[in-house]
Amino acid sequence: MDTFILAATSFTIAVSLLITGKKDRLQASFSRLCAAVFISQAAISFGNIFHFGFLLKIRYLGALAIAPFALAFFRYLTRNKSLISRRVFVVFTLASLCGTVFVFTSLSNCVYFNAVMASYTLFALGLCYIALLWHVNKLPSGNEKKRFGYLLFVCPVALVLSNIDLLNYWGFNLPVIKGIASSALLYFILLVIAYPQLRELHDFFARWLVIFVNTITGAVIFYFAALFFNGTPPTIMGLLIAAFLISLSFSPMKMILRKIFSYFYPDSKDVFTSLYEFDEKLEREKALMLAEMAPVVAHEIRNPLGSIKGAAQYLQSEACTQEQQELLNVIVEGTDRLNTVVSQLIDYARPYKLNLGSQNVNLVIKKVISIIAVNKLVEKIAIARDMDESLPEVEIDEQQFMQVILNIALNAIESMPQGGTLTFRTSKEELETEGTISVTIQDTGTGINKKDIKNIFKPFFTTKERGVGLGLAICHKIIKDHGGNISVNSIPFQGTAFTIRLKTDE
Repeated sequence: MDTFILAATSFTIAVSLLITGKKDRLQASFSRLCAAVFISQAAISFGNIFHFGFLLKIRYLGALAIAPFALAFFRYLTRNKSLISRRVFVVFTLASLCGTVFVFTSLSNCVYFNAVMASYTLFALGLCYIALLWHVNKLPSGNEKKRFGYLLFVCPVALVLSNIDLLNYWGFNLPVIKGIASSALLYFILLVIAYPQLRELHDFFARWLVIFVNTITGAVIFYFAALFFNGTPPTIMGLLIAAFLISLSFSPMKMILRKIFSYFYPDSKDVFTSLYEFDEKLEREKALMLAEMAPVVAHEIRNPLGSIKGAAQYLQSEACTQEQQELLNVIVEGTDRLNTVVSQLIDYARPYKLNLGSQNVNLVIKKVISIIAVNKLVEKIAIARDMDESLPEVEIDEQQFMQVILNIALNAIESMPQGGTLTFRTSKEELETEGTISVTIQDTGTGINKKDIKNIFKPFFTTKERGVGLGLAICHKIIKDHGGNISVNSIPFQGTAFTIRLKTDE
């Protein structure tokens, strides 16, 4: 049962990191390490039940994979700035490959082979710990040093708890908790690498306290449920193990469910809010920090920017050649563009009080159409309207909402350089609990690939050569401030549709 706990925990963590799809080499390397632990421990668990010979070989293969995967994870953890060089990693990888060959020979039947495997794995893990100790000692004071220091403290604690059953040789009667201690260590490492916002030791202990309380509560519930339905009380250790696994799996399972819901149901963020509470909190913290920093950064940039532009304009009047004029024009245009970036950054970062009023969305869209109709870019583009005239009024800030529609429409126009159709569509949607109106802006342009769709609302993400990457981020922020949501569907080379949904008073 003890090995089953470690197998289940490592499997849950590995799958959760894999399914989240984050292109993070550190998390990917930890996922591989957990997968190796799972293979080794699962083989031991099944080997105790079925006694198949091949399970022993699988156990050895998993154990041999732990060493190079642990070294690879450590190198990513320290950004390759540690005692463990690439050469050391290659040596251990070759040693594991040699060990893999030995597993399929008669040497694996040797009495000491299991001890050699265990010593090899422990040596690699011990080397990682020593290298981390050296690395932390070299780090300057800061959050990273503090967090790695916590890891240095937790590792020996887990080692002691893993071997506490050795005291039974001196007459004690202690349970084997190697699996629980190792599972706790893996989960602690997951917190360190996946939640960098946890900076203080009490933050980690607070999370562990939640797991502890959930474990005890779950065990009590299971105990009385089993007693009520079966009449026979289950073992306390079995209950604790079951409750511990459920508690430990809760956060990774939330990550998995969030990914699944987001893939199959893009609007799940508004329905399954509990899965996103932590992310929402982080977004609010980042927004507050950005709101404080943006004015300072803007001031520090705009002052010298004004001087550069003024000097360039003065030199334009003194320029003697056409080449000099062109170079100075480049400087002036560059300062204007940078000033635009700063202005957009301030618009995105600063808190804005909405001037709400009951408005007919159709009228707002008609105003936007009249604005873009005079743009030369729409000469080859047909503008189509499909508006529900029975649309109820909604509480919006007209100017802000116009900015959103105009920004999306101009992006759509730019995506159709050879011409196409730009469609504005409005409709009313009736849900069980509330009514909503939807506004769709659809084009027949180049479309957006699936990889970019995940990032288009992030600040400074752009696919344009001269784009800033704040336009859609500002649109997303405005719609969120209105209590609505904005989504996008796109097929490359066929077109893109942005849909805005707002709640009605009806």
